[in-house]
Amino acid sequence: MEIIGHTVEKLEDPFGLLSGDRYEFFLDLDIDEDDELYSEKGVGLRVLLAVDNHEAKISNYHFYEKESEKVFDFALEDDEEEEVLQYCKENINK
Repeated sequence: MEIIGHTVEKLEDPFGLLSGDRYEFFLDLDIDEDDELYSEKGVGLRVLLAVDNHEAKISNYHFYEKESEKVFDFALEDDEEEEVLQYCKENINK
């Protein structure tokens, strides 16, 4: 799995219930054809990133098929989750 692009949006908390900031990332992924996650229609990863007191963490994520937006029931491995977290932290304001 390789991250090849993204879009990001800062989410607004109109009622001020949550501390810190929330960002929604849509990561474009390059998946090997022999990987069980592969789809000819493309695969993305939606990530909700919570940033509070300069500390960022992934609060939720899911893989999805880009063309149909069908959600896949797969989990990130620990090293992949750390890679995604680092990528998101580096690209919050881009």
